[in-house]
Amino acid sequence: MKMKAWIGIMFAAATSLLAGCGDDVGKVSLGVFTTKDVIIEARQDPKIPGVTCHISRIEANLDFADPSDMGIACRQTGPILPADLANIDKSHGGEVVFKASLSILFKSLKVRRIYDVDSQTLIYLSYSTKETDGSHKHSLSTVPLYGTQAWQAPAAQNGEPAAKN
Repeated sequence: MKMKAWIGIMFAAATSLLAGCGDDVGKVSLGVFTTKDVIIEARQDPKIPGVTCHISRIEANLDFADPSDMGIACRQTGPILPADLANIDKSHGGEVVFKASLSILFKSLKVRRIYDVDSQTLIYLSYSTKETDGSHKHSLSTVPLYGTQAWQAPAAQNGEPAAKN
């Protein structure tokens, strides 16, 4: 009995800490007879302030369920400059830009930014660090740089001159 009380207290503390992460922009109840809600948060990329990601996830207060599903949609919400791209990790693994603890069961939500040089696109991958039903839950969103100040015309190919802007 003491263990259940301790777990309940730790869960409530973790939930209250998570509430301070990001800007909550929406909350939808999943029904009268459930304690689960869909939370929508807005997060600005810390190195590329012209990109905002909206992340939806299940919040299960007072529930020992361990939901891992999430969704992500990232969009250009301001200028994206060449100087912004100069400061990001351009490796194939990219870098973690957001991280939040989702439960006392050692699960967290991470969002990783990866830069696709060939298509000049920022890729945002959200994923759960805990395996659920044999797979890690994940979701993907892209922000093309075309039309931004950071976009560069492709180099000449096959001896033809590069396109002019």
